[in-house]
Amino acid sequence: MAGAERRRSTVWGKIRAVRCEDVKEWCVRRLPILEWVPIYDWKENLVPDAVSGMMLAIQQVTQGLAFAALSSVHPVFGLYGSFFPVIIYAIFGMGRHVATGTFALTSLISANAVERLVPSTGTNFTANNNSGVLGLSEFEMQRIGVAAAVSFLGGIIQVAMFMLHLGHATFLLTEPVISAMTTGAATHVVTSQVKYLLGMKMPYISGPLGFFHIYAYIFENIRSVQLEALLLSLLSVVVLVLVKELNEKFQRNIKIVLPIDLVLIIATSTACCYADMEYVYGLEVVGHIPQGLPPPKLPAMNVLSEVVTEAFGVALVGYVASLALAQSSAKRFKYTVDDNQEFLAHGLSNVIPSFFFCIPSAAAMGRTALLYSTGARTQVACLISCALVLVVIYTIGAMLYWLPMCVLASIIVVGLKGMLMQFRDLKKYWNVDKIDWSIWVTTYMFTICFAANVGLLYGVVCTIVIVIFRFPRAKTLNLKNMKEVEYKYKTEENCESLKQVKIVTVSNPLVFLNARKFHADLMKIIQKDGTSSQACEDVNKCEQNTLLCSFSNGSCHGESLQPCQSEQRVLILDCSGLNFFDYTGVSMLLQIYMDCKNRHIEVLLACCKASLIKAMQYGGNLESENPIFFESVSSAIDASQIPRVRLTAGVGEVLGAH
Repeated sequence: MAGAERRRSTVWGKIRAVRCEDVKEWCVRRLPILEWVPIYDWKENLVPDAVSGMMLAIQQVTQGLAFAALSSVHPVFGLYGSFFPVIIYAIFGMGRHVATGTFALTSLISANAVERLVPSTGTNFTANNNSGVLGLSEFEMQRIGVAAAVSFLGGIIQVAMFMLHLGHATFLLTEPVISAMTTGAATHVVTSQVKYLLGMKMPYISGPLGFFHIYAYIFENIRSVQLEALLLSLLSVVVLVLVKELNEKFQRNIKIVLPIDLVLIIATSTACCYADMEYVYGLEVVGHIPQGLPPPKLPAMNVLSEVVTEAFGVALVGYVASLALAQSSAKRFKYTVDDNQEFLAHGLSNVIPSFFFCIPSAAAMGRTALLYSTGARTQVACLISCALVLVVIYTIGAMLYWLPMCVLASIIVVGLKGMLMQFRDLKKYWNVDKIDWSIWVTTYMFTICFAANVGLLYGVVCTIVIVIFRFPRAKTLNLKNMKEVEYKYKTEENCESLKQVKIVTVSNPLVFLNARKFHADLMKIIQKDGTSSQACEDVNKCEQNTLLCSFSNGSCHGESLQPCQSEQRVLILDCSGLNFFDYTGVSMLLQIYMDCKNRHIEVLLACCKASLIKAMQYGGNLESENPIFFESVSSAIDASQIPRVRLTAGVGEVLGAH
């Protein structure tokens, strides 16, 4: 009893110790909307966000209809999937330029469960036997019940991963693995749409090597191709590609691009209606689109045990693709994204909308790129798109009855252009690290032969195994206990302007396992302020789990490390201990170079192997007028001390080289 009382008193003590500030901080951390809404600049941001929101709404509607069909459910459920998840992510997500909603890869995965548990019995989305819900048939409601169950369970898995803090393990997902997996999955999506592009009636084919079985079936039944559907598909693809290319070419000159997806939908729907193509030519059309939002309903819980595989696929593939876009936008617009919080945001974006007949959701590359190009500033753009999608659901949706399915398929295929163009990355990986190139190729093949989640798992396991075998080749695996010191010198006599030189040696391989930590530790070293003794103490703490150690050929001074207005800073990276690297490591070095450049810090690299120099020169634009690679640390130091005359407004000014 005494022990129980002590435990209770301990719990109550912890509860009393919680302060109001702690609760507020927790709420802001878990509800990012509380952080950015109070400081939203309505005057500066509302107009660009409104323009981006209008353009995004058009793409949300077209992709929602298309990806719902890809998920083997009625297209109207794609409109719901373009509304509810967007609102949830805007509340819980941290990506300001991440446009969540329906997604091709998650739709394809959920289609496996839908087709397996509710096999297709007809050739059109509309049928008799009205269920009384949304005016749709019982068959269609059973199908969305399965898709919603996949979304619900996938979201639960993502929330569980958030609670287990598995977001911090995302360093295992290297760029080559993500690129190969998404490219392979995009190839699967294109293959699934071939039957609509050709106007063929064919059974649903999935499972191992299903990709090849689909094309075998198509070639065996090539005579059943519907010429009218094929011609309309070709025309749609040509128009979409041509106009999108022109939009990209002239996007700097025009702020509002031509919404060719919407124009094509309106044009083909009108032509199909007046020419009665559904009955005259036998074209498959979308059919009846119910108006209004559905009442909430519990997903089909009786099938949860049967959709576990698809739910894990949705959880992993959706999160990986979305996180890559969130990190890319954060890097581009200089803000931070919490990997673990993204698990919560996407998990709730799948769980809550599943009660409103929504298919699995995630962020899409095309929509995110649209927000970039139209100048979106915050998540307000996504919320504005939700309002416009709601208008479509209540008013315009019924007019889409005559939309041909082959046109929707064309929109899906062209929309995946960005993912399919990742094939160009192969040349980059070959020049930087041939092992990463081989991982890309084999991961892509596994994804093609099996499924996206299988390819993702293979890629992660393969990357870890290769690194385990490569690490023993490293000559410098133990940290060197060196003090971090720095020296400062005056750039000219009797001048208070100082140049601060910091030298850091990389004493270990730089691969995906340590690249992110390397970047974080180096930024800490750069940002440190205080006396030299404090600097040494900080580095000793850092050396317990870092791959960095710093040294200097100069003498240590007890001066403040915080640079003043007249102080110039140089960072020299001694890469003599960098025994091997992969593509992620090279990318991180390039990111460090750009981050330092934005901070007006000159970066010089010493003792680099020829392969590292080639990889960095190929991997990114270093944009430097002066040499940045040197044979030794001493030559880099000498280069940083060479004075250079710069003329400004006719006055000669002697500056230290940088």
